[in-house]
Amino acid sequence: MASTGGSPEKAILYAFMANTGIAIAKLAAALHTSSGSMMAEAIHSMADAGNQVLLYIGLKSAEKPADADHPMGYGKLSYFWSFIVALMLFSIGGIFSIYEGWHKLSSEIPLNDLSVAMLVLAGAIVLESLSLAGALREANLMRGERSFGYWLKHTRNAEIVVVLGEDAAALIGLLLALGFLTMTLITGNPVYDALGSICIGVVLIIVAIFIAVRVQSLLVGKSAEPDLQASIIKAIDSDPNIHRLLNTITLQFGPKVMLAAKIEMTPGISIEEAVAHINLLEASIKAQNPTVGWCFIEPDSLD
Repeated sequence: MASTGGSPEKAILYAFMANTGIAIAKLAAALHTSSGSMMAEAIHSMADAGNQVLLYIGLKSAEKPADADHPMGYGKLSYFWSFIVALMLFSIGGIFSIYEGWHKLSSEIPLNDLSVAMLVLAGAIVLESLSLAGALREANLMRGERSFGYWLKHTRNAEIVVVLGEDAAALIGLLLALGFLTMTLITGNPVYDALGSICIGVVLIIVAIFIAVRVQSLLVGKSAEPDLQASIIKAIDSDPNIHRLLNTITLQFGPKVMLAAKIEMTPGISIEEAVAHINLLEASIKAQNPTVGWCFIEPDSLD
């Protein structure tokens, strides 16, 4: 079933507002407590807030109209910026968190007033949960009646996948930080705080790799979603003026899709009639599937 709406822009806004507020609170708590886990979380949230800005830039850049140098438009810019976000999540988020934890393992700086850090983390968990709920709401609108797992596997919307990945990683990181700080408070051993930072870094790297792999296939060039391909094939096969469908190629360009197809017309149709039927078919396909931005249908007898 086709999607019924959903806005990546709203999901990005939810994440940006949550991460900006959380980052300020975490940084203040990290400086006050000297906690490695809290500092790792502060850097992570600051990086996430910056990443939302990059995603927004990609989203808006992709809307630029086609021109002579870019006849298929700028849709793939959203994939480029999503890939940059994955790199930042890997480096600034993941690698720095592991470095911070490793550094704290040999540090003799005492931890101060961990209850403040734990209070900040508890508040951050609430805000991050709200951000994730907002992103999931937009994702649910996009997926329509399809299962979430199926949609996540096949969606070509890079921005919403990145936001969901970041929000999930952030929530897991917060829970890890709270858990390890609790262990530190109970045992008085700061090693748990350092281990928490390292674990947070590992989670961020795993999520960053997942995002990078998903976006890489879109950057290289990927076909349209299976449901859209099926809808296109059904429209062509049901046309009484077409004897058979020889081949179709779809290519995703950001929010829009390019379709190329070879068809064998019903015998006896003149060239003028074939042209008229093809024009009507292209218009029908675009009307039924608004994401099809370019439609090139060629009459032929061989694939």
